[in-house]
Amino acid sequence: MNRTRLLLTLILSALLASAGIAFAQDADPAMDKAGAEDISGPFDLERCVQRALGFNPNMQAIRAQLRGAEHGQRSALGQFGPALSGGFGYTHYNRGYTYSGKQDDWVASLNLTQPIFQGFNLLANWQKAKLNKESTEASLTNVELSLIESVQSNYLSLLKARMDVKSAEDSVARLESQLKVTNAFYEVGLRPKAEVLDAEVDLATSKQELLKARNNVSTQEAQLNTLLNIPLEAPIKYVGELKYIPFDLTLKECLIRAYDHRPDLIIGQKSVEMAQKDVTMSESSFYPSVNGHWDYVTRGDDPAVNGNGYISERSGEYWTAGVDATMDIFSWGSDYYDSKKYDEMVKQMEADLENTRLNAGFEVKSAILNLQEAADRISVAKKSVVAAEEAYRMAVARYQAQVGTNTDVLNAQERLSLAEAQLSQALADYGTAVSKLYVAMGEKNLGLKEVK
Repeated sequence: MNRTRLLLTLILSALLASAGIAFAQDADPAMDKAGAEDISGPFDLERCVQRALGFNPNMQAIRAQLRGAEHGQRSALGQFGPALSGGFGYTHYNRGYTYSGKQDDWVASLNLTQPIFQGFNLLANWQKAKLNKESTEASLTNVELSLIESVQSNYLSLLKARMDVKSAEDSVARLESQLKVTNAFYEVGLRPKAEVLDAEVDLATSKQELLKARNNVSTQEAQLNTLLNIPLEAPIKYVGELKYIPFDLTLKECLIRAYDHRPDLIIGQKSVEMAQKDVTMSESSFYPSVNGHWDYVTRGDDPAVNGNGYISERSGEYWTAGVDATMDIFSWGSDYYDSKKYDEMVKQMEADLENTRLNAGFEVKSAILNLQEAADRISVAKKSVVAAEEAYRMAVARYQAQVGTNTDVLNAQERLSLAEAQLSQALADYGTAVSKLYVAMGEKNLGLKEVK
């Protein structure tokens, strides 16, 4: 019995020691950062993206999924090792044992089983778990890219909204100035009351547009706070301005980068490989299963299972060791057709991967076309703003010289506001197109900086 206790103590100590090592490996203090990180100071685009990648709930969810995949891989690897089980039981007989007269039978046992060959099932299962971890890592990158695109799109929308506010404020200032001039002319009898009313209506309309623009700024700031996991009431200072971002890569270069880096293509490839491992696992039943085992048993007539008083073959302690092999000889075709089912799943995954590849190429091409269109619109819009500013200046000068009409000034003011809105929209669309293009290539450009 002492030898039994010593053996159990040694085995449990080894198991606890190995578990301690595993716990040390699982520790990930980087993921336990508090969401209350310092949010003081200005937030430019790159800092916004970095904050979102660190604290957005979507990132926390996919990181938990990745840790689960890592545990799954370790679990699959653990199946290669031996399995230890133990038992303890009691049986009462209505008649005593032969030659002993004992009616109580206490039994303690240990069993150690070591898989030797499982028809490649264990190997394929571990390889599939490893592929699943790699696929989850690609999913993490995919979530990161989606989050980066969302943050950059909202950040650019915020900058555009601020440009719209500036344009609306300028429009209100111009209309207020024009209303003063029109009122002055009306008071001395040089202009009719209708022109004053027209100027007042246009001024009121412009003020409404200014209120909408300011509300849009507040909405975009709240959306950014949400993406960055920052309290909505926190007064964050978002800084930056819309600008042209040089991009010199050709379509061919973009496609090469996309096919090499896009996480959805990596996920698709891993799915194909995992389906192939499923085929191997389904075919494992075509092979014998071989296991080694060691059993230790001690029994007696009291809970101490020391065998005292036993004369029969049931008494004392003993151990056995051996190897056994089993194999399913016939199962009416269920195993065969099960493997064929997984063969077809491989073909399905391969077709899905090819479709994903085609869609990836289209996304890159579409993003480049949008980029080129927005770049052309920026060039045209800048010229339009210059022309509209000059037209407005001339209309005001003609009106003050009494050779132009108030309608000419108001129309020129409206065209100037429209030109400014078109320029801000073109700049925002260009930045969004650049962001989508990098995401389409599977690359992270946090601050939308020029990359060659």
